[in-house]
Amino acid sequence: MGMNVFDKYLTFRFKEGHLQPVENPHIPKLEDLLHIESQKQILLKNTELLIVRRFANDVLLWGERGTGKSSLVKALLGVFYDRGLRIIQIYKMDILHLSELYSLLRDEDKSFILFFDDLSFRADEESFRLLKSFMDGDIEERPSNVAIYATSNRRNLVPQILINEKFPEDYIQEIYSLVERFGLKVGFFGFRKEEFLDMVKNYINKYSIKIDEDILISKAIEWASEKGFSGRSAFQFVKWVLLSFQNG
Repeated sequence: MGMNVFDKYLTFRFKEGHLQPVENPHIPKLEDLLHIESQKQILLKNTELLIVRRFANDVLLWGERGTGKSSLVKALLGVFYDRGLRIIQIYKMDILHLSELYSLLRDEDKSFILFFDDLSFRADEESFRLLKSFMDGDIEERPSNVAIYATSNRRNLVPQILINEKFPEDYIQEIYSLVERFGLKVGFFGFRKEEFLDMVKNYINKYSIKIDEDILISKAIEWASEKGFSGRSAFQFVKWVLLSFQNG
């Protein structure tokens, strides 16, 4: 990779031990992520600590689908990219190569979020044990300019109970031994109807879509009855409105 690759690109994928720059990163606007203000503040403060090398925590963002977990991580780039923040997305099969990535990033003047999106394991997976070691316990010291941010629909990253588990107490302890390595665990929960409608109206205004408000509310509630009151379903609904009402 070229010497200026971290100046040229903001986001990367790490695959089979190699960094792959992302030409067109998705960077949501922080102000578009509504009704997760406490989660925003936690992530902003922790990422500030990462930027200034002040012992940032690893973060597990867990909770319901479509509530803004991944979008919030990516939105941090819009706040901190000019202060040297970069995001590297890592897939579970590449945990094996994390030590190579540590060596690559250690002497860089940028700060890096290693981003695991929609992470989940079985407790007997080798990648589960490897991530545990690389987070806290490996013989190599973690670079101070690196933090791990992971999203998951599961609070503990793995199914809580296996039907045929012979020693359930040992299994549960194995689960917690990874989860406890995340210094911050941030929960995301389903939205109320009013919050969902706020998000819909925010997108409608953002894209200057003209539609009668009574029709909008009626259609939005009908949509949510099938898709749920989530940020993702709000955005999907607004795309449907744009398609259906763009010609009046």
